[in-house]
Amino acid sequence: MDNEGTHGARGTRGAQPPDGRPSRPGGSVPHPAGPSAAMPPGRVRPAGTGAPTADWLNAPRPESDPGVWRYAYVPRPAERSSRPSLVGPAATLVLWLLLWLLLAQRNIPYVFKPIEIITGPEWWTFGTLRDGAPPLVEISTTLYYQALVVLLGFWAARIGNWAGLFHYYAGERLGRARAVATVMAAALALWLYFSQRVPLVGLLYSIIPQGIQQGGGNKYLAVLISWILYTVAAALIIWPFARVGEWSKELVPLLPTRLRSLLGRGAPAPERPRTAPERTGPAPAEWPELRAAGRTDAAEALTAAVRTGRMNDVDCVRLRHAWAVARTRADRLESFTETVLRKGPTAYPHPSGDRDLPLRTAPHDPLTGQVRIGDCADDPRNPYPRRGSGMALEPASLGTSLLAVGPPGSGKTAAVVRPVIESLAIRALTGQAAVLAVGGAGAQLGPDDAYDVVVRIGDPDSVHDFDLYGGTTDPDEAAATLAEGLAGDLPGLDSRRAGTVLGQLLGPYRTVHGRFPGVPELRELLEGSVTALTVLRQALEAGGEHTMLRELDARARQAGGAGDPAAVLADRIAVLDRPAFAAFFSTGEDARPFSLRSLEKHPMRVRIDLPERAHAEASHVLARLILAQFNAITAARSDRSLFVCLVLDDATHTVTAETVRGIRRLRSVNAGAVLALRTLDDVPEALHTALLGSVGCNMAFAGVSTWDGKRFAEAWGKEWVEVREVAQHGVFADQPLTRALHALRKLATGKAVTTDAVTVRQVERERWSASGLAYEVAAGHAVISLTTVDGRHAPPLLMKLGA
Repeated sequence: MDNEGTHGARGTRGAQPPDGRPSRPGGSVPHPAGPSAAMPPGRVRPAGTGAPTADWLNAPRPESDPGVWRYAYVPRPAERSSRPSLVGPAATLVLWLLLWLLLAQRNIPYVFKPIEIITGPEWWTFGTLRDGAPPLVEISTTLYYQALVVLLGFWAARIGNWAGLFHYYAGERLGRARAVATVMAAALALWLYFSQRVPLVGLLYSIIPQGIQQGGGNKYLAVLISWILYTVAAALIIWPFARVGEWSKELVPLLPTRLRSLLGRGAPAPERPRTAPERTGPAPAEWPELRAAGRTDAAEALTAAVRTGRMNDVDCVRLRHAWAVARTRADRLESFTETVLRKGPTAYPHPSGDRDLPLRTAPHDPLTGQVRIGDCADDPRNPYPRRGSGMALEPASLGTSLLAVGPPGSGKTAAVVRPVIESLAIRALTGQAAVLAVGGAGAQLGPDDAYDVVVRIGDPDSVHDFDLYGGTTDPDEAAATLAEGLAGDLPGLDSRRAGTVLGQLLGPYRTVHGRFPGVPELRELLEGSVTALTVLRQALEAGGEHTMLRELDARARQAGGAGDPAAVLADRIAVLDRPAFAAFFSTGEDARPFSLRSLEKHPMRVRIDLPERAHAEASHVLARLILAQFNAITAARSDRSLFVCLVLDDATHTVTAETVRGIRRLRSVNAGAVLALRTLDDVPEALHTALLGSVGCNMAFAGVSTWDGKRFAEAWGKEWVEVREVAQHGVFADQPLTRALHALRKLATGKAVTTDAVTVRQVERERWSASGLAYEVAAGHAVISLTTVDGRHAPPLLMKLGA
């Protein structure tokens, strides 16, 4: 990783040795010298080498829906139906046994009439066989009776839902239970066959001619024919049970390997995993991608570092990213191998030298870039597969931008904003992202040691200043972003006209002085100071800058006219021209500004503290300016390999029509924004729909108002649901006995006799209603919907904050 000359830069912090550093709470992987981190509830630690980093690296991360915490994720077992009633099966079993008894006693008339007609009436007397009836008639009658009993059993099983009862209690092992049940049934059928309680043998021998049975007088051939007949009959009996029980799938894998090979079945099919799925192929902790490319020495060095605990999770991801970059050019492969062999885990460091954050407040998985912010609630409104699963945010979701709305104390900063900043900061340490965190002074956005640059506006001890012009040298670009920050929230002022006014002043000033004006100078120019404008005009005339003179003349003609925005801009810039900001926003040679343009090429971690308490209006102006500069810079950068994200802890009075359009374009330039609001009323009402439509991820915290809930309900749309309606209708009897029975029933129950009419229909309903969001989301919970940059999405999910 090229340091780009940023080593030793002012305000950056050097690396701290990882050994001896205490383990961070909530981290997914401890430091090399720390104890092993606890696994999340319900998760199984995969078998590995024993080193925490190796176990973490080898853990499975299956592909899943957006927002699912993928680290050691195990899909939830299929939903079980409600427990079936035992009354129905028991009643039908008793009914079957009763009918069986009646059939055995010949107490059901006309049941044996069909077999009597088939075998001939001469062998029957009053529904019973005569003595001396031929064996074939006796066998046929017995088989007819047994077939009736079996058919009645099937009828009772179907009416009583015996199969549903069996499926419920078999659960996930339905296939194995069905195979065992069919084996037992087949054994019973064979016993009935060979014991001749079911006279199939007699029927078979009565059909086959005697000459064939006797083998033409050869007793050995007769025995062979007898065994063949028995075997064929047994096979015909077993075959239906084998088909129903799927013996080839359930029982063959239990056979010895040699017998399976003789049957041509090969290795048994793996069972469905009930814990974390085992990984096939080489373990990631052994760096198989390096071995496949022939870099065995580097792979062995890194494998040893992982197993001995000298590498943490950030080191692994950073070196994997460095290898991915090196593979794009053949001339970098040798350099990569040499650097890894020489420096080991410290190769390709971040420009700050840091190898980890000083503190983590949430579980992170740097390999996937995910941060776990909570768990999906076990609530009927959530899809069954998502209930209880971890909820995570990642760059693929943040690339569509996130809007979080909730009252103070609902958990926006602690549960979402800070974990997201930590995740992006970790990704910056691996060289894959840059993060800009903006919040009020004192906001809990992480310690200073977690950032490369900290800008404290209004604090005299701040190491860095803030560049109002975003590091650009183009007057028109600087004027456009500055106008958006100063007057973008004013509904009656066109920001394009305001940008034109600023451009008419910034261009001439930069031409004369080689820099843009500071806040006091810009205020004088906007207020139309005769002295300042005269000096500027004389300097332009002396330098022969006729183009800039025309700009200044145009400004002079428009000054004081109807609709001139200069006065409004002067009033807005005046909030920055305060004694508390005297040492800030300077543009001279002694200036020490930080420009957001640094985020274009460097994986930086930047935090800007705004003076919200003492200078609320100035903070709003600066927040709008930062958002406008961020949109302009990310859209214009040529190298988009870094994921750049802006996190605004309080976006009150920050969102404008132009910034909404800019946020919509972020997903196409590998950038994103996280905006936290107390209420949607902090955004102009005309922009509510546009804002919710421009971001791909929405989050409503507990305590939102019904007005905010209505906007979210409209954004999340509707879905088709099945509604079951039961209507009760009174029953009126005509017969005296029936009326008497109804009166007796009403006297006993206290209710009139009614019948239920059930109607099931599909209706379209809101996923979440406004009142549901306002009153049914418990404290510490939120409803979140996610969309990824590739178009995948997750419906609104109720989640419990915190992991």
